[in-house]
Amino acid sequence: MCGIIGIISQTNVVPRLLEGLKRLEYRGYDSTGIAALSNGHIDRRRAEGKLKQLEALVAQSPISGNLGIGHTRWATHGAPTEANAHPHANGKVAVVHNGIIENYASIKDRLIAQGHIFQSQTDTEVVVHLLSQLLDEGKTPLQAIQTALKEFVGAFAFAILFRDHDDLLIAARRGSPLVIGYGDEEMCIGSDALALAPWTQKLCYLEEGDYAVITRNGAQIYNQADQPADRPIRQSSFPREAVSKGSFDHFMLKEIFEQPEAISNTLASLMDSSAQTIQLPMLSFDWVTVPRLTFVACGTAYLAGLTAQYWFEKYARLAVDVEIASEFRYRDPCLTPGGVSVFISQSGETIDTLSALHLAKEKQQHTVAIVNVAESSIVRQAQHLIMTQAGAEIGVASTKAFTCQLIVLACMAIAAGRARGMLRQDQEHQLLQSLLSLPDQIRKILQHDQEIQELAHHIQHAHSSLYLGRGSSYPIALEGALKLKELSYIHAEGYPAGEMKHGPIALIDEAVPIIMLLPHDAWFEKTLSNMQEVLARGASVICLTDKALDARVRALSNKAQTFVVPTTDAFSSPIVYAVPLQLLAYHTALLRGSDVDQPRNLAKSVTVE
Repeated sequence: MCGIIGIISQTNVVPRLLEGLKRLEYRGYDSTGIAALSNGHIDRRRAEGKLKQLEALVAQSPISGNLGIGHTRWATHGAPTEANAHPHANGKVAVVHNGIIENYASIKDRLIAQGHIFQSQTDTEVVVHLLSQLLDEGKTPLQAIQTALKEFVGAFAFAILFRDHDDLLIAARRGSPLVIGYGDEEMCIGSDALALAPWTQKLCYLEEGDYAVITRNGAQIYNQADQPADRPIRQSSFPREAVSKGSFDHFMLKEIFEQPEAISNTLASLMDSSAQTIQLPMLSFDWVTVPRLTFVACGTAYLAGLTAQYWFEKYARLAVDVEIASEFRYRDPCLTPGGVSVFISQSGETIDTLSALHLAKEKQQHTVAIVNVAESSIVRQAQHLIMTQAGAEIGVASTKAFTCQLIVLACMAIAAGRARGMLRQDQEHQLLQSLLSLPDQIRKILQHDQEIQELAHHIQHAHSSLYLGRGSSYPIALEGALKLKELSYIHAEGYPAGEMKHGPIALIDEAVPIIMLLPHDAWFEKTLSNMQEVLARGASVICLTDKALDARVRALSNKAQTFVVPTTDAFSSPIVYAVPLQLLAYHTALLRGSDVDQPRNLAKSVTVE
């Protein structure tokens, strides 16, 4: 959540600050701001709402400077107003901040008693006043930040500039990511590598507790013990064009259409093509002796884990728990010694998932990270990494990252099943062939995008909807409902189709559309019966099914609209059926006038609890 950009250069940095903020819009935000240092004066502009409001303000009232910081804020403490927008400044110091300072209230009370006057409702403003107080006491900027960091409790990433130092930018991180970019007589910092891609490919990631003193010619990094620290400078993997929509109207639509390639790339990274077998990275544990598997994640990534539970239990006969990270870490969970905990996150920075990883390590679990960003915090903390190969995902609602997570988990289930003696070689080959057919099957779905647009008209005016599925289609029903909620703001619930009679059937009437997932699997007859129960109560139904069942569905009622999904087996059907649900949510949101790439109140990388 939130985005930070900072640049120190020989030329005016303001245009690039705005460009960097534009590249950070995908993270989600509700106010923006920049500050620049020029001729010993800190000048800033802040605006409520989207970046275009700030751009208009800067065009009307220009500022310039060779040193500057910028921010996109996702509101936590205080409403998304101009007064609460970052940077916060008092003439001596300007600060942008991601995260939450948990003990800000006690620090604020002390500073008010010392005569400081606060202008906002935010926790961040205490940083400005505390640093100013320390400077007034005669400390240097470095001494001031060293003292202040020891006071703060919580998670943060800071970028700080000082009025009397035109060649100094200080950065610090604890629990929230921050990366330094190295240029030619200039330096930059950002929340992620994507923000810095146009200006440098040489990046250094601050580690937990690090802070850095940055000048135009380099950076000195210190660890949390205030000792100089050497951190590796790596080559960025993000191309500049990663944030281009190309010919698509929205990033989300582009990313939906990129799924065949992303799935192919992820599969290629996890298989031995010559032997037609799964080949995972080297692991420190033996699947044969693993007593229990635990998936930990949030949001869509949690639903990927819930889907994988069906695969691991069926094909590997391995007991699986699936945990919501924010609950897992506070529940004092019982973890079996020698167990494996798998942490799933698109960004690799999800704070609840990262904290759950720390807990699992304390409980001596083997830890595996499934992420899409190689240089992320979860990667650096986990024992093992299995990368998804989705490429940069800019749309806030996850699409290609989700299906690539499913690919990784499916490959892991096959590998575990083979190692545990639950799958013969011919069965492994059959499952792998099912996965290899996915790119073509998804391309066929994408060719029928117009049909899904037409189906979206049937739910665009709904106030509520139900998504129903059985078996491994149940988590996909949950994911479809989540996508509709995220994008269109229609209330939606995913439910096991067999559980509908135990309460939710009371909601059904003509105003509540039902989306049924009906693949040709072991449960289809029972799910078909559940559809009949829904139709008997006057509901309008959209059914996703294959060609073999399409005629049976159409014969039930003229209120049943169908979308024919390519025929696939039960193993890979969750991945296939996820795609039309993504498109359905996308088109429904467009019809309702929603901001598809940046839905209200949502953030791409959730780095606060």
